[in-house]
Formats: sequence, C-alpha cells, structure tokens
Amino acid sequence: MAKKVVATLKKEGGVKYAKVIKAVKSPVTGAYTFKEEIILQDEVQAAFKG
Repeated sequence: MAKKVVATLKKEGGVKYAKVIKAVKSPVTGAYTFKEEIILQDEVQAAFKG
C-alpha cells in the first residue's frame, strides 16, 4: 500500500531523487499514518522492503 511519486528535484547531469510515500500501521491504535521520504532513486526498492 505504497506509491512512488517522482520528485522534481533532479538537475541535468546530477543525482536522481524520488519521493516515497509509505503507509505505516500503528501497533497501538491500528490506524495508518503516511511517512514521506526523499531518497536516491537507486534505493527505492530497498526502502519498500524494510
């Protein structure tokens, strides 16, 4: 239940970034919250695994 949104944070010839939004379930209340991160595009798959 996560989606990837490509951010406009890249420069020509520079490092590519991606904005990742994950739904995280609270263990106490059971409610979902959303966690947003801006990470390198190469690390997107690793962010969803862990």
